[in-house]
Amino acid sequence: MWWTPWLWSLRTLQGSQTDEFPVLAGSSPRMGLSTPPTLAFAIRGPLGREDLPGLYSRLCGLFTSKRPAVALIDVRGVDADAVTVDALARLQLAARRHGCQVRLRRASPELLELVAFMGLRDVLPDR
Repeated sequence: MWWTPWLWSLRTLQGSQTDEFPVLAGSSPRMGLSTPPTLAFAIRGPLGREDLPGLYSRLCGLFTSKRPAVALIDVRGVDADAVTVDALARLQLAARRHGCQVRLRRASPELLELVAFMGLRDVLPDR
């Protein structure tokens, strides 16, 4: 009888009693069970439009290196204006691109009202 390498491999696979993959060395049964860290940081104002690209790039670096599930942003003392809401919406977008969610902490009632007025209450939750 003649045997080619692939035919031998095919016969070996056909004779196998299981269709399970073998456990590879180094795999962990607890893989995926650890809780990703929570990232907490503060933004201080006043924020100008020229500050947004730098803020965005610094926080994208943190999201990449830390891989948090939730980012808590302390916004105590920032102005309740369109620039602040724009910055926060951009940060939420960056966070979601990295598998994270931004939540506001210590937001003033005025800032929360402005976020709601702009239709972003669900996008920028305060809890």
